[in-house]
Amino acid sequence: MPLVRSQRGFTMALALAMAVVMGILLLKAAPSVVKQVQRENEAELIFRGEAIANAIRLYFAKMHSYPKDLDEIMKVRPHILRQKYKDPMTTDGEWEFLTQVQPGASGNTEGLPIVGVRSRSPKDSIRIYQGRELYRDWKFSADQNLLGMAAEEAARTKGLPKAGNASAKSDASKN
Repeated sequence: MPLVRSQRGFTMALALAMAVVMGILLLKAAPSVVKQVQRENEAELIFRGEAIANAIRLYFAKMHSYPKDLDEIMKVRPHILRQKYKDPMTTDGEWEFLTQVQPGASGNTEGLPIVGVRSRSPKDSIRIYQGRELYRDWKFSADQNLLGMAAEEAARTKGLPKAGNASAKSDASKN
């Protein structure tokens, strides 16, 4: 009988050691899982943003005016937007609306016709989309002349990749 008791202690120590090793391996794998989730959210942001910009283009072609909010787009029959997409980069899912005219001194864009959306997230991205590295700088627009953009800004953006052309930054610069 004494041999059985000593073996129980050895088995317990072995199980504890295996749990510690597995925990260390999981900690090493966690950063790559976080990066993969961020990459998938970026792809979803691009998909949703471009879908909304395309729906605004179709809305303008049909109604000859820009919508005041995304709910107006959802009322059009047949549907030009599958669903009222949320921003995947923020917890509340709210988009910042882009308008063709400058908002007032308060910065309130409510009631102004929207020509596009962008994320409210101030975080750095892994991808470079339209030459921009911050999510809030990724603009998804049905109109090139955003917020009374200056002529030199418009000329500068003409040479940038069109919507859908996202490139990945080197992982060395992000790690």
